[in-house]
Amino acid sequence: MKNKVGIAVLVSGGGTNLQALIDAQNSGDIISGRIVCVISSKPGVYALERAEKAGIPHYALDRKALGQQAFEAETARIIANSGARLIVLAGFLSILSAGFINNFPGRIINVHPALIPSFCGKGMYGLRVHEAALEYGVKVTGATVHYVNEIPDGGEIIMQKAVNIRDGDTPEKLQKRVMKQAEWKILPASAEKVCAEILKSEVK
Repeated sequence: MKNKVGIAVLVSGGGTNLQALIDAQNSGDIISGRIVCVISSKPGVYALERAEKAGIPHYALDRKALGQQAFEAETARIIANSGARLIVLAGFLSILSAGFINNFPGRIINVHPALIPSFCGKGMYGLRVHEAALEYGVKVTGATVHYVNEIPDGGEIIMQKAVNIRDGDTPEKLQKRVMKQAEWKILPASAEKVCAEILKSEVK
């Protein structure tokens, strides 16, 4: 069996994108990597139950109680102990510090529910993104997977997928469609692509 890249998934909520990654791993769409740990920025979220059901080691950290510095230090410790070489932000709602990001150059990816550079940057997450797209009146939105750098949503784009906006869309309806048609497809595909590239770079 060929070597696999350990993946640490960082979450903050229900974990639908985590589930997409777990399903892709189970179906063989992700073959170059394996999820080795799930870390939540708050306790009691459903993403942790998803990890539990899949038999993946999972950790609930309370970022608000710990403070950013201690939270990041503990997250880095868990990642190091797990042997993960790729970090996937899947519905992770905290902005990571430049110090943390620079410790993992080219090894952190994020999914954003819009076509970057539209409707992105600080404060643009969750339903806010879809509200902004509808308010602006665009006819097409989508999702983007990108590398994470110190600028929120500013890293190099890995994959994008467009989703049409329909008459009568609400932010909630649009959010669900973007998840199903874009996020849940391009996040696992991007994770596989980056893991394969990591393996390839190690062979050289």
